[in-house]
Amino acid sequence: MTVTAGSPAALALGDDALVLSHRLGEWAGRAPVLEEDVALANIALDLLGQARVLLSMAGDEDELAYLREERAFRNLQLVEQPNGDFAHTIARQLYFSTYQRLLYAELAAGDGEFAPLAAKAVKEVAYHQDHAEHWTLRLGDGTAESHERMRRACEALWRYTGEMFQPVEGVDVDWPALQGHWLASVSAVLRRATLDTPEGPRTGAWSAGAGRQGLHTEPFGRMLAEMQHLHRSHPGASW
Repeated sequence: MTVTAGSPAALALGDDALVLSHRLGEWAGRAPVLEEDVALANIALDLLGQARVLLSMAGDEDELAYLREERAFRNLQLVEQPNGDFAHTIARQLYFSTYQRLLYAELAAGDGEFAPLAAKAVKEVAYHQDHAEHWTLRLGDGTAESHERMRRACEALWRYTGEMFQPVEGVDVDWPALQGHWLASVSAVLRRATLDTPEGPRTGAWSAGAGRQGLHTEPFGRMLAEMQHLHRSHPGASW
């Protein structure tokens, strides 16, 4: 089945939120402490709410979520990366929520089609960023083991961060300025956490910069099969 979509920008931003929401939802019942079980679930629900609005702007939200093939998704490769250990999840969240807050703040200040959503979502994302920063500091400046795990996680995901600042058709922001603010913000948090800003490239071959073109990393296919399984197994079912 071919599922057509409207706004490329709504699709890209909606896919980011949808995929990361599912990844965070995978922590349900598995987080290190009960409080984090609740916190990660709440962040996942915030992102799912954003995804529903954005995908509805691009077409039928259920069809777009559950009936598209892998190559039709336009999410960043960063958000599809597996949870890994808790430090890995936190590094992914730090990178993405910092980017998302800066992006939504700019969109909320304008008068484009995304301004109403961004004005509401930026308040949610500020919490997401604060949560990620808190844990980055706690792990980075904690025990020798937590510091090493956080360092490895930050370095492993660094190569996926450049893609966030590739212009998205229909999103009118100053992408170079956004990238500069992001780098300054993330670097400041890492310094406070006694962590070095990774030195590796933030863009590279297709495997680290083409999610917007529908090229995804190997774990994404497995995640998508799990996410779409129930809907595809019972087409047309209602609850």
